[in-house]
Amino acid sequence: MEFVCLGCLDETIWATFTPEQQQENMQRCFAYDDVLREEGHFNDGYALMPANMAVTVRTRAGQVTVTEGPFAETKEMLGGLLFLEAHDLNHAVALMSKHPGTEFGSFEIRPVHVEMNKLIRK
Repeated sequence: MEFVCLGCLDETIWATFTPEQQQENMQRCFAYDDVLREEGHFNDGYALMPANMAVTVRTRAGQVTVTEGPFAETKEMLGGLLFLEAHDLNHAVALMSKHPGTEFGSFEIRPVHVEMNKLIRK
């Protein structure tokens, strides 16, 4: 089964790290991604620019609005996507629970909607 892991960064925790500690933590994350890749679980991934560079687009009552930043009001901001291959959700949780990113953020793990994606990729 394929899963999308939405990696969220708690910016308040991240801000407590020195630049050297931030770099070390990123290297730890990349090293674990390499382990997942070597074991055949890492399908792809994308790091995102900081949340303050985001915009949110929505249409309400026929009016399109664009606002700066993400829509969600939370300390954790989406920082990247990881595409994971696992046997089932429990296996995906077991794999991602070892990811160093859980120490300063979180991963929301969602199964890929196979049938819907078949329609999208026609």
